[in-house]
Amino acid sequence: MFKSPKALRKWSVIFLFSLFFVGAGVYQAHYLASAREGGTYEQLKLFATVFDLVQKNYVEDVNPQKLIYGAIQGMLSSLDPHSSFLTPDEYKELQVETKGTFSGIGIEISMKDGIITVVSPIEGTPADKAGIKTNDKIIKIGDKITKDMSLMEAVKLLRGEKGSKVTITIFRDGWSQPKSITMTRDVIPIKSVRYRKLEDGFGYVRISTFQNNTTADFEKALAELEGKKGLKGLVLDLRNDPGGLLDQAVSVANEFINSGLIVYTDGRMSDQKMKFEARPKKHPRKYPIVVLVNGGTASASEIVAGALQDHKRAIILGTQTFGKGSVQTIIPMEDGSAVRLTTAKYYTPNGRSIQARGITPDIIVPYIQQTKSDEKNNASSHFLRERDLDGHLPGPADNKNKNKEEEGIERSEERLETNKQNDNQIEEALHILKAWSIFSQLSGKTAVATAAK
Repeated sequence: MFKSPKALRKWSVIFLFSLFFVGAGVYQAHYLASAREGGTYEQLKLFATVFDLVQKNYVEDVNPQKLIYGAIQGMLSSLDPHSSFLTPDEYKELQVETKGTFSGIGIEISMKDGIITVVSPIEGTPADKAGIKTNDKIIKIGDKITKDMSLMEAVKLLRGEKGSKVTITIFRDGWSQPKSITMTRDVIPIKSVRYRKLEDGFGYVRISTFQNNTTADFEKALAELEGKKGLKGLVLDLRNDPGGLLDQAVSVANEFINSGLIVYTDGRMSDQKMKFEARPKKHPRKYPIVVLVNGGTASASEIVAGALQDHKRAIILGTQTFGKGSVQTIIPMEDGSAVRLTTAKYYTPNGRSIQARGITPDIIVPYIQQTKSDEKNNASSHFLRERDLDGHLPGPADNKNKNKEEEGIERSEERLETNKQNDNQIEEALHILKAWSIFSQLSGKTAVATAAK
């Protein structure tokens, strides 16, 4: 858009000063006093005052674009943890995330107390293999301290060419001092759907994130598991799934819900009030489902769990989910940058807000670590949740007196190792499905016997 720094400077001056009409003495006290008194116009004058002050008095010449970008970023980051300004490079990075492959170490991160914190490592990635765990605090990336670093800055530092190395310094609860870990970046092909047969007639599907091709891959997995004989039951694993694309979450839920509401959004503007309804399927899948969730289940994955729970279509098993129930709209700007703005909140079909509360399982089953080295630490891990993030939007759970059930859930949460064969939550889900199948048969026989009498 701007061909030279001079053109950019000229544009900035014309834009700001034609809008605010700031004269030679703009940063005098009477302007500051009027700005403190109230309205939007006065606050904009204050911004122009500070902009002009920096331009004229800062020790070095400053690029106007840097000042404008910084001001916009500060404005958006003051709203909530998920609103942000994306520079052209950062916007390109965001677009890469939904296409299924990028180079980096493979972690989902968020902000807690001004420190970059791990939400979840992605299975099979350098971070996962290096032992990075949920709730690890990233103190440094290379030689840069992460205190007050933006998430997009951290992402940019963590990503890089395949084969290049990056060192991060982390601190974990229970450690006496931070530890530095060097990893070799690799292409992170996020395979969002994995599946396998648990036993004859019972299938397992894991969705690790919701991307462009998730529904198509999910349908293929179900078709493969169903085969010619069909399924007696399915375990749908959404643990440590940080979310992703809304349309993919809706279509995945639609595989098991043949009619009715799946999710709706509510915001200030009329176009932010949307309802997503299920469409009738030619061959509806009616077998029983157990959905596994935990503190790393967030956003789109919470939508799926909430919809299946409200429609009485599945049993939700595990521990309380993350509680990320807000909608972010990406608004591209003319210069290639973009605004990521929270515009609405998600609600389940029964009107439950997910924000800062999450989905409460029907059956609470904490994950039990099977390896001996972790037995002593089974109860020490705690998932980072939406309500732990600085400046999060309030939700139904934001009150001083938590109920006893929720406190019990928090105490029971433990670190999930999804690549372990001995998984007590999967085993519990399989037991439920088997019992479901047996009781269904008993119910049918009882009905026949009653009719015969």
